[in-house]
Amino acid sequence: MPLLRPKSFLFLCIMKGPQEFKKKSMSALNRMSAEEKKNSPHFPVWLLLDDVRSMHNVGAAFRTADAFKIQGITLCGYTPRPPHRDIHKTALGATETVDWQYEADITTAIRSLKQAGYAIFAVEQAFGSLNLKEMGAPASAKMAFIFGNEVTGVSDAALALCDACVEIPQWGSKHSLNVSVSMGIVLWEAVKNRK
Repeated sequence: MPLLRPKSFLFLCIMKGPQEFKKKSMSALNRMSAEEKKNSPHFPVWLLLDDVRSMHNVGAAFRTADAFKIQGITLCGYTPRPPHRDIHKTALGATETVDWQYEADITTAIRSLKQAGYAIFAVEQAFGSLNLKEMGAPASAKMAFIFGNEVTGVSDAALALCDACVEIPQWGSKHSLNVSVSMGIVLWEAVKNRK
């Protein structure tokens, strides 16, 4: 299945014509200050990291959460927590702009978010899971996504409390994506149609 229909791609090329592209400077990006970002409205989306062991994946979670302006992150179990040099190396300062908390027990974190009105989704390859592109949600929907351990995935205790599982469609032979890549895909899908 092509990512772009041939006619659409051709139309895009004809309309734009030959162009010279130039990278945007930092000032052209109109980035918010850390203070402005923290005080601005966020999408009602939350991340839960369930025994994610890699500090680089944790740092990437912060950076991705900042990029998509989601509400916050709960680090659970033995997931590493800031401050740590290896987390900061990947997060590039996002640990200062994204609200986060630590909860030793993932089930406590899930129950707390449910009480706050969040629908809980495990991002997991599971029987009965929803295809990510079919997830759809109203713009105001509060959604929390659980990403599990790099080897064992989302824990059974967490799965038992989820409202649904979502699965990223894949067509290759591995059927495996890095946790940080999965977070980017899922968060984009969760916020792309929100205003």
